[in-house]
Amino acid sequence: MSKLLRMVTILLMAFSTNATADKHIYTGWLSSKAVSGYDTVGYFTEGKPVKGSARYKIEHLGVEWYFSSEKHANLFKQQPELYMPQYGGYCAWAIAAKKQRAPGNPKHWKIVDNKLYLNYDSSIQDKWLMDIPGFINAADKNWPEMN
Repeated sequence: MSKLLRMVTILLMAFSTNATADKHIYTGWLSSKAVSGYDTVGYFTEGKPVKGSARYKIEHLGVEWYFSSEKHANLFKQQPELYMPQYGGYCAWAIAAKKQRAPGNPKHWKIVDNKLYLNYDSSIQDKWLMDIPGFINAADKNWPEMN
């Protein structure tokens, strides 16, 4: 994908979140699903991305959170802040390095200090992995100013 096309895609996705959803939670184009419908608890319990099901759907902060089991849905209900991705599920590197919202991809993730971080794609995640503490520090400073 050309650099220009990639940038246009990022901008369109970043600014096209569902109008009914909390703007601080990334849901994508005309969607109300957080983390693209992936089970955020699954990252912690299974160590991998697991697709959620509408059968175990919860509304939280104006968006829909999908889970792969009732057990995971209940864990999330008890402590949503523990399982929610940092920076609303937007790309952790983009928040840190560019102070911009870019879509977080549930397939490009990392748990650091018991917190879930998503990145846009594998090349962006490779950049993020080069200085995780530095990027987390920068994103933690940038994110409050972006809300």
